[in-house]
Amino acid sequence: MNKLKQTKTASTTNLVVTPIAVRGRFFEGTIIKKFPTRVVIQFERTVYMRKYERFYIKHSKVHARIPVGMELVVGDYIRVQECRPLSKIIHAVVVQKIRSAGENKQ
Repeated sequence: MNKLKQTKTASTTNLVVTPIAVRGRFFEGTIIKKFPTRVVIQFERTVYMRKYERFYIKHSKVHARIPVGMELVVGDYIRVQECRPLSKIIHAVVVQKIRSAGENKQ
């Protein structure tokens, strides 16, 4: 049981602790807009169209709350996680900054 607690804390060391309880799915995307308390991220997903037997790319946008003390700029690649509804459009919280805007994709 002690090992389980250690691995859990070790895996979440680079994540930001927020006062808002998070649950549900993770989304990773690029920041396209930034506001004082929230950001808008955009990410792509591949969808299969049965009629034409082809795949196409669909873009989705998610609004997320920025935790206190986290510095983000437009172009950063971040991870957000779902939470309870915080407002009419905000249903996610920024959990981790994966890559800065100036870094290259690997």
